[in-house]
Formats: sequence, C-alpha cells, structure tokens
Amino acid sequence: MDFTKHNKLVVLIVGVAFCGTYGMMSFFPDSWGWEPHQPEFEQMIQGVYTVLGVFLLIASRAPEKHLSLIWFTAFSSLVHAVIMNLQALADPAEKANMMGDIPALYLVFILLALTTPKRLT
Repeated sequence: MDFTKHNKLVVLIVGVAFCGTYGMMSFFPDSWGWEPHQPEFEQMIQGVYTVLGVFLLIASRAPEKHLSLIWFTAFSSLVHAVIMNLQALADPAEKANMMGDIPALYLVFILLALTTPKRLT
C-alpha cells in the first residue's frame, strides 16, 4: 500500500495538534486539564506530547519510514482515551474531559488507523 497524501496530512495535523497541547491546556483548562489543577502533571503531559508532536512533524515528510512511531501514536492515544474515559465516568470532576481531550484522542486513533498501513508492501 502506498502512502497517500491523506496519511501525510493526518500525521502532520496530529503533530501540530500535539505541539499545541500547552495552548489547549492553558486556554481550555476545564476540558483539557485536571481538576483540581495539577501543574506538575500537566507540565509532564505537555512536554511528552510536544516532543511526540515534533517527531510526528518530522515523520510527516516520509511516513513510510516511521510506521512504528505512527502506530505507537495511534494505539497510545487509544489507551490514553480509554483510561481517561473510565476516569471521567468514575469521577464527576473529570466529566468535562469528555468534551475535550478524550474525543480528540479517540479521533487521533481513528484517523491514524484508517490512513496508515500495517506494513509496507
């Protein structure tokens, strides 16, 4: 399967979005942050996602050379979304995340899974 422009575009968009984690958590703290506010955890998440975003931007140039990174991003996003979803269902203080980062992480998984081949042919 050849990589399409769709896959390159999805990887690029996800990379930009992950680089914007700091902004999302700063401007929309209710649906992208923790309650109560936990700046130490938020800084760690921001740092990890920004680094992942930079690597995805690099991968978007030649995604066929970065399949493991792209699939890691897809499945780690799914796992992150499922865990946060369960936490939001159990803790009323986290329900706002169901309108922010939880659906965004599911969307990342879906888009990457639909546009990324499992292996090169």
